[in-house]
Amino acid sequence: MINIKALAKDAADAAKVLSMLTTEQKNDALVKMANAIDANKSAIIAANKEEVARAKESGLEDSFVDRLTLDDARIDEMVAGMKQIVELDDPVGMSRTLPNPPSGIDVKKVRVPLGVICMIYEARPNVTADASALCFKSGNAIILRGGKEALQTSLAIAQVLQDELERQGLPKAAVTVIPDPDRELMMELIHQDELIDLVIPRGGEGLIRFVTDNSKIPVIQHFKGVCHLYVDKEADLSMAEQLLINGKTQRTGVCNALECVIIHRDVAEEFLPKVAQMAADKKVKINACKNSVKYFDGAVEIADDAFGEEYLSLELAVRVVDDFDAAVEHIDTFGSQHTEVICTKNSETASIFQKRIDAAVVMVNASSRFSDGGQLGLGAEIGIATTKLHAYGPMGLESLTTEKFVVTGEGQVRS
Repeated sequence: MINIKALAKDAADAAKVLSMLTTEQKNDALVKMANAIDANKSAIIAANKEEVARAKESGLEDSFVDRLTLDDARIDEMVAGMKQIVELDDPVGMSRTLPNPPSGIDVKKVRVPLGVICMIYEARPNVTADASALCFKSGNAIILRGGKEALQTSLAIAQVLQDELERQGLPKAAVTVIPDPDRELMMELIHQDELIDLVIPRGGEGLIRFVTDNSKIPVIQHFKGVCHLYVDKEADLSMAEQLLINGKTQRTGVCNALECVIIHRDVAEEFLPKVAQMAADKKVKINACKNSVKYFDGAVEIADDAFGEEYLSLELAVRVVDDFDAAVEHIDTFGSQHTEVICTKNSETASIFQKRIDAAVVMVNASSRFSDGGQLGLGAEIGIATTKLHAYGPMGLESLTTEKFVVTGEGQVRS
């Protein structure tokens, strides 16, 4: 019988220990934890291969299997991500002095860890290492509840991290994986509001809505990634083509992949054949508006109110719009506040786009695939927030801390 409350209590106790570690102690431990992952690569891959085989036998989607799969290169990325976090500034203890009030007391705001983070995720075993490293560096304990398809891989990674923590005299409860994917245990977990400070779900929209609807603990929300590329009338069309190919086809089963290209009518006649060629070359299924469907062989015509799908596959929506305002309106209507891209040579248009678009990441002339904590300089991200409290966009170290008031006086009393 798994005692969820006891596990949460152990994690809360571990968080108190971590909050007192120096940056040097945390960095030293992280390097050793990363090296331990590298040293145990073969055992982790062996566990993962069994789960990947079962997933394929079960007929799960290719995008799901891709997220589940670990190989030498992806574990090398995990190790590199952990070591990159070592190089990042530690937000814990950073302070800013506020103007002194008339009483003469000294007032500062100091960054402190949140405490215990609960990660609920599906077939993404790399999250086990990424999230553990980010939480450890920011002084937080983490409780990980992964999906059943990746459970053995996640447990193998966590065991390596826990063994290394114990070797260093640190509490292994700093990294805890729930060993049973039963949903009732998850329900109990997200009701531990006296011990857990934040829940971060990563996975499909259904999982995130379930956690949001049932948790007694604050939840970071990221329902889906419907990312657009808007090709402006003043776009460099060769650049736009490369942004489209990279954003749509480099890796399809991720939330920063493009799902729709919006094209200004003034360049549609020239650019749509490029989109059609890309679709033919990369075997991308096209769902097109009535003004663009004729450019494609075998495209599905969709109505103006049928956009907004997150395909997570070689599938793309295409829409031609009359002007810039129509492109913005489309994104406002169908976007998911994740990542939006404009391709344009007009700096004023680019600036207006960045101001008007309500999304966590707004890009000019850059691939949507850069919407990632590592690519944006945060190190491995723990998640992406598309709501605005307390974080917006990829969440790195600073997003795993908060500020508290630290006040120093000389005996002042309030009159």
